[in-house]
Amino acid sequence: MPSVEIIFFCPYPLGVAPSQRFRFEQYFEILRASGFQVTVAPFLSFSGWQVLYQPGNYFKKLLALSRGFCLRWWQLFTLSGYHYVFIHREAAPVGPPVFEWIISKLFRKKIIYDFDDAIWLPNTSHVNQAAAFLKGHGKVKHICRWSYKVSVGNEYLGNFAAKWNKQVVYNPTTIDTETLHNPALYPQKKKTGLCIGWTGSHSTLKYLDELKPVFQKLQEEFPNLTLRIIADKPPALDLKLVEFVAWNKDTEIADLLQIDIGIMPLTDDAWAKGKCGFKALQYLALGIPAVVSPVGVNTSIVTQDNGFVCSTSEEWLTALRKLINDSALRKTLGTNGRLFVEHHYSVRSNTATFLGLFR
Repeated sequence: MPSVEIIFFCPYPLGVAPSQRFRFEQYFEILRASGFQVTVAPFLSFSGWQVLYQPGNYFKKLLALSRGFCLRWWQLFTLSGYHYVFIHREAAPVGPPVFEWIISKLFRKKIIYDFDDAIWLPNTSHVNQAAAFLKGHGKVKHICRWSYKVSVGNEYLGNFAAKWNKQVVYNPTTIDTETLHNPALYPQKKKTGLCIGWTGSHSTLKYLDELKPVFQKLQEEFPNLTLRIIADKPPALDLKLVEFVAWNKDTEIADLLQIDIGIMPLTDDAWAKGKCGFKALQYLALGIPAVVSPVGVNTSIVTQDNGFVCSTSEEWLTALRKLINDSALRKTLGTNGRLFVEHHYSVRSNTATFLGLFR
């Protein structure tokens, strides 16, 4: 029986973007073991990805985009042997959905359209505001309409996609709890003091700003407390307790394991409601209790069994104080959290759903 061939159209090179790594890249070996052939077609090269979110460098950005468009046009003429075209977010980062229309209408290929953010809403980084008008956020509904199936990270995203496509699959962003987010695989380092932690990209650092008064009070009350921020850029928080750790794929789990309490603040807006709770899932998978804002899927992931959901500054302060002062509570919530992720948000628990996208 011939194997089923899938080509993955994605924005970024392999291994660098969390949305790609945890939504589909970690399933490649499972797909191959199940008889599928996998080909990956990133829009950006590694050098193009590196320059994309830097201020300025407009000529290099233009070159990176031009190269990506040339590759996409060439890739269209290689589609004859593929059964499915998996498109993560969009086939091209700017412009109308020309490639998606050609793939669906001219080449008659089955598109699996995948997204894990409310990408139909404008949310362009301040670094690239000049290109915001080129993004074409309105194309999302058209791509949904032309797709064979739409894969979404949460119910909020699914409700939008269901307006345009009847085959919407809830495919959560998942954690590899066996070979990656597994504390047993990493040597335990001795800690001095207690550490609250946050991890994310530069575009989400802004969510920490509203907690600055909370951090200031905790800094005064607990002199040995550290706020570890793991990101691709340093935060703007000018506080003594802040420790910046540059994100590194090779050390990301070891860096997270130095955290005693994980936080995920969000503002309650339409964009944040589309978030898939990945930060919280990372913390819980590593046995770290989570404290989160009650926005979107967060309230489905974090409960009284594995952390705290906080709306006001006072609630955040109370929850963090309680966890700082009670090591037994931290351990219990962390243990419960890891079990929860294993049962509901792990690669193993979601494998059947992911493979079902290609049936």
